[in-house]
Amino acid sequence: QVQLVESGGGLVQAGGSLRLSCAASGRTSSRFSIGWFRQAPGKEREIVAAANWSGALTYYADSVKGRFTLSRDNAKNTVYLQMASLRPEDTAVYYCAANPLRTGILTQGGEYTYWGQGTQVTVSS
Repeated sequence: QVQLVESGGGLVQAGGSLRLSCAASGRTSSRFSIGWFRQAPGKEREIVAAANWSGALTYYADSVKGRFTLSRDNAKNTVYLQMASLRPEDTAVYYCAANPLRTGILTQGGEYTYWGQGTQVTVSS
């Protein structure tokens, strides 16, 4: 069993930055696949970024490439999503997800078995 708790969301002006955190608990090791997704009102959930167990390999959606950075600190069982140059279209609820049985990069929501409760990010124009 893994519990994921996101934090760091909020309201920011376009061009601003936010850092989301996802704290994992329930296992002695957090060396597993992790991902960040988002869902805007009226839209389907989409992948934002994903990382392998060490964080050495990462994936980013084209819409956030060059602006968002995923990192992980396995010693702290925490994953971060640094978001810069935010745009109004980045407004969404952001979720972190994990699959403790996998170690590679997973880009499909169905591949993840644990999800956080989500944190709202609102970017004003």
